[in-house]
Amino acid sequence: MSPSAVIEPFIEVTPLTALEFDQIRKLAYERFGLDLRHGKEQLVSARLTKKIRELKFHSFREYYRHVMEDTSGAALVAMIDALTTNHTSFFREPAHFDFLKAAVLLELRDRERINIWCAASSTGEEAYSIAFTALDAFDFSILPKLRIIATDISTRVLATAEAGTYPAEKFDGFHPEQMRRYLLRGTGEWQDWYRIKKEIRGAIEFRRLNLNQPFSFAAPFPIIFCRNVMIYFDRPTRQTLVNRLFDCLEPGGYLFTGYSETLSGMDQRLTYVRPAIYCKGKPGAMRGRVGKKG
Repeated sequence: MSPSAVIEPFIEVTPLTALEFDQIRKLAYERFGLDLRHGKEQLVSARLTKKIRELKFHSFREYYRHVMEDTSGAALVAMIDALTTNHTSFFREPAHFDFLKAAVLLELRDRERINIWCAASSTGEEAYSIAFTALDAFDFSILPKLRIIATDISTRVLATAEAGTYPAEKFDGFHPEQMRRYLLRGTGEWQDWYRIKKEIRGAIEFRRLNLNQPFSFAAPFPIIFCRNVMIYFDRPTRQTLVNRLFDCLEPGGYLFTGYSETLSGMDQRLTYVRPAIYCKGKPGAMRGRVGKKG
């Protein structure tokens, strides 16, 4: 280490109290529907202590006040970023993409426009996997009419998603032909990275959206992916979200959820198709609706 190097002093953070945990818990639930039930104190402490040190605070009380006083909302979003795990990968839960290619997309092939909503898209791997699946089902001629809206609450993960640049290990298991068709390999300092080709990135619009607040779109979707986010919500919040997702689906449209997010026992109007895949009405109802723009 250079003699002139500056060593940042270690910041002691006072332990999380029961009152502070309840304040954070209530805030996360009211603003985002995040269910931090009792027993999560250690998780909250571990994840927010790092954030507190970054901001050079010494207590959760100071940090909570900072979040509440930040009128931009950026501190609140950063807190939720720290509390939730943005784990994702390309073609995660691959049976969903197999079904999307073999059955669902074939119902839409003659449409003038294919709109898909990828909710809770995190760092983008899921949205790009949907695009890759559409290209595998058809070819690049599908791109002018393919529009994927990918949303997430975190501006940080959306920035990563929009860039479409990932380390090489993210593509382990890809077929060499897929690599050639869909990716550009970096050079120099980026030699161990790949970027999604521009024309594919152009088919995806990344937006910030809080699923716990009212939302609406110009037209219903034939396909919605909302996977591995409802695990953070309690039952009433999940119920409200499923109702909203139902309203955003067109008749015959498909909802894909995470495998750990069963809708069994919920008051919902969707038809079970196969694990974590549901349909609004009868499967196959979208087939033959030629010319629809939604």
